Amino acid sequence: MNELLFLGFSVFLLALGLTAFRFGKMYIFILIAVYSLLMNIFVLKQFTLFGFVVTGGNALYGSVFLLTDILSEHYGKKEALKSVVVGFLVSGIFVVATQVLLAFGPNEFDFAHPAMATLFTVTPRILLGSMLAYAIAQSFDVWAFAKIKQWTGDKFLFLRNNGSTLISQAIDTLIFTAVGLTTFSWLPFEGVISTEIFWSVAIATYLIKIIVAFIDTPFLYLSYWVKKFKGKTI
Repeated sequence: MNELLFLGFSVFLLALGLTAFRFGKMYIFILIAVYSLLMNIFVLKQFTLFGFVVTGGNALYGSVFLLTDILSEHYGKKEALKSVVVGFLVSGIFVVATQVLLAFGPNEFDFAHPAMATLFTVTPRILLGSMLAYAIAQSFDVWAFAKIKQWTGDKFLFLRNNGSTLISQAIDTLIFTAVGLTTFSWLPFEGVISTEIFWSVAIATYLIKIIVAFIDTPFLYLSYWVKKFKGKTI
């Protein structure tokens, strides 16, 4: 059941990316902001996919890579890098806002504070890892996508899409799992997973992201269909 939900949710998110492209690049920026906000909440949920323990933000994060690739392919490297800044700023605003919200003392009528405290108390640690991984991995993805396109021209869309994404997803997974989740002695705060399962979580997460990466390839090809038939509104 989890596997079907994950695949269906991934296709839904990727299709929304094409819909945003249909209306113009500003809508892609907006969708990246929405996905960046949601994935920093969804990452707190853990469940099992294909026998692996994973976090809930993988489908969203994989979809962000499609959006930056669409920007790189159709609008250029500069616009794609702008989207990385957008996602980074949204994450920063989110962590500041949640901590300010928790700082307000609840009154006798409040019922939500304990649940919010449970969710958002760990947010700074996770957001630190998420923001660091996002900035490095997404910047690399934009650079690698542009570099492969420079080498191959307009040919081999599959190569520049998957080549850039698979490497950058590995970078993201290692950074986020280490800094955002794992209890390492060299970090000044407790994590949510032990060092003993670091590699199993990282490998499992990466394998799931590979699935999303391959699912998103047809959507990047479809973006040319959207551009051809809906070009006047893009």
